[in-house]
Amino acid sequence: MSSQTHNAGHYYVPNPVAYPVILSSGLLALASGFIFNINNFPAGKWMMIVGALVILGMVFKWMGTVIAECQNGLYTKWEDKSFRVGMIVFICSEVAFFAAFFGALFFMRVISIPELASFDPHFTMYKDFTSAWPSAGPGGVVLGKEYVVGHLNPMEAWGLPAINTLILLTSGATVTWAHWGLMKNNRKQLVIGLFLTVALGISFLACQAVEYHHAYTEMGLTLGSGAYGASFFMLTGFHGFHVMLGTLMLIVILIRSMKGHFDADHHFGFEGVAWYWHFVDVVWLGLFVFVYWL
Repeated sequence: MSSQTHNAGHYYVPNPVAYPVILSSGLLALASGFIFNINNFPAGKWMMIVGALVILGMVFKWMGTVIAECQNGLYTKWEDKSFRVGMIVFICSEVAFFAAFFGALFFMRVISIPELASFDPHFTMYKDFTSAWPSAGPGGVVLGKEYVVGHLNPMEAWGLPAINTLILLTSGATVTWAHWGLMKNNRKQLVIGLFLTVALGISFLACQAVEYHHAYTEMGLTLGSGAYGASFFMLTGFHGFHVMLGTLMLIVILIRSMKGHFDADHHFGFEGVAWYWHFVDVVWLGLFVFVYWL
């Protein structure tokens, strides 16, 4: 089914399309494949690949349709308002998503681990466990060939994490500079600013890949390394995934800007991605403080 113009008053309403159903099927295949894969079913890996390809194809197809509708002048102030409300709600859901992981980190560090360490040695099987953080948890964990109980060596804050903080803060400045260029109808400033932001996003991901390689190969720190390993990789991993998505969106906006899309009065596509990027920056500041520094 193709999207065609259908006006209801002053609000553009496209005809029904199969995009949501196909995208949902891809998500189901990806999630199911992941479950099968971790349970050692051979078909799981292929289900994940098929699901990811379906999702990627649908995103490009669906977003391409939306871009075409926008460029054909089908959107008015009503659509613009609904897009903005939708993006705000989406970012609020992302805030809740990361708040859950920060809440889990807080619960472990401030409540559960100190409580486990405070038990009377005569009534607990974890007699040598202390409340020091980072912690492998009272059950211990295997790091390399050594079984470690309790305290772990943390990931240093003032190495690659500090560099990545500077990178993301700089990228927030460059995307804002690009926005200023758009508001002045300065296409050159817009494109250069977006290009710099994309380059900084890719640099962040490269630094995080180096950090993860160091954690796995030299520190023995993995997702299965107890309380600290699980919280570290869940928080930084999901943030890195969001940086990757934000970088892909910025690349699309960069290509559109080079093609002459957007102007000072109509540019929600740019603004929505800029909002998302600033959100990613703020989350990283929280990560740097509570995961790396404190």
